[in-house]
Amino acid sequence: MNPIEERQRSELRRSFLGRTASGIGAVALNALMNPALLAGDSKSNASAPGDAAAWTGVVKPLHFPPRVKRVIHLSMAGGASHLETFDHKPKLAELDGQPMPKSFTDGEQIAQLQGQRDKLKVMGPQFAFSKQGKSGIEVSSALPHMSKIVDDICVINSMHTDQINHDPAHTLMNTGTSIPGRPSMGSWLQYGLGSEADNLPGYVVMTSVGGGQSQPIASRQWHSGFLPSRFQGVEFRSKGDPVLYVGNPKGIDKKRQRDVIDAVQQLNRIGDQTFHDPEIATRIAQYELAFKMQTSVPELMDVSNEPQHVLDMYGTEGGDGSFASNCLLARRLAERGVRFIQLYHRGWDHHGGIKSGLAVTAKLVDQGTAALMQDLRRRGMLEDTLVIWGGEFGRTPMAQGSGRDHHIRGFSTWMAGGGIQGGKVYGATDELGYAAVENPVHVNDLHATLLYMFGIDHQRLTYRFQGRDFRLTDVAGKVVHPIFRA
Repeated sequence: MNPIEERQRSELRRSFLGRTASGIGAVALNALMNPALLAGDSKSNASAPGDAAAWTGVVKPLHFPPRVKRVIHLSMAGGASHLETFDHKPKLAELDGQPMPKSFTDGEQIAQLQGQRDKLKVMGPQFAFSKQGKSGIEVSSALPHMSKIVDDICVINSMHTDQINHDPAHTLMNTGTSIPGRPSMGSWLQYGLGSEADNLPGYVVMTSVGGGQSQPIASRQWHSGFLPSRFQGVEFRSKGDPVLYVGNPKGIDKKRQRDVIDAVQQLNRIGDQTFHDPEIATRIAQYELAFKMQTSVPELMDVSNEPQHVLDMYGTEGGDGSFASNCLLARRLAERGVRFIQLYHRGWDHHGGIKSGLAVTAKLVDQGTAALMQDLRRRGMLEDTLVIWGGEFGRTPMAQGSGRDHHIRGFSTWMAGGGIQGGKVYGATDELGYAAVENPVHVNDLHATLLYMFGIDHQRLTYRFQGRDFRLTDVAGKVVHPIFRA
């Protein structure tokens, strides 16, 4: 007896009671495990993720005309100092070494400097700033390559967040809340819109490291939370095979592998018809995707067809695990329909030696970032690609020895593409770079703006879980309309 017939006979025996005396109990259990199955709200379309077919999203029609098709999030993990990158503060230089005015810090949350309030000293900018581009945006000398793209970016100097430690701050930046277990922004986009990539994941994450303390990044930062797991991000390794076991073992050709997949999928479909569990549908979809990736991933990673001048522009030959290499792969992923691409560079946590440490970190990300922007523009992709650059928080104006501590009241991020005004600075911190005082932008506002650019009203993209409708922006968020071109 072949495995299919054996499984079918087993199902006939086992499912008899399940379809009679225990049938109602099974329905009740399914409702507890996945309340959306019994939800009558067609607006949420929450049961649809159980469909094993290609997922095309729940937002139909779109709430607004879309501005972009994809997003590349360049995450400067560890907290890049706004005071050494995009937020020039001459007053900080003037007060260098003097006591920090208590009017700024009294009653404030200041991380590891909490017990040193009477000893806090101002630390001036560690790099010179100069006006760049036609727009005259002031940029640190630590970023010579990004200085050349300022007319394409909108610098937001009034970002603020709620979480002062790395992991919860990353969780807030990724999920809209510091509570673990919520879906990441990439997962929300996948759920809302689906993927345009047929043979690659719709949400890909890559990491690189260097230049400072390398704070770990937990894989739950790109998890799907309570959404079905088909929407979670897939981490690609930056060196070697990007996905483990992407190749077949010796002696297994493509046809043999296809036979195995078909047999497994038949078993999965029997289970899906019996239990109607969305995770079985996820398994079916992911087996198919994995099979397709055995061809698409090696082709993606093979940059031998890239012109040498493009490799020189990025400063990499590819496959070396660097941030620059990941930027090149991000462009190739974007070309192939991947909707959400997230690149982490772990190296911005400069509690000490910020002058030398930040110089190293900035050099590792500066050229690749600028090259990605230039490459997207030359290929006509910048108009429908959103690029976001920034960390989970900033750094203190006060010295922590030779470095700066974590800081949540004000920091810098920039956005580009998709109708964002280039050559613009939006918002401002006070004269010492301590707090956002002009047009403050919270992380929830950033998320609301991101969804708006994809044609989604952040208040209407919801998912019912444990009796409550959840959304990416939690209970806050407003779209930052002034950063868009008229």
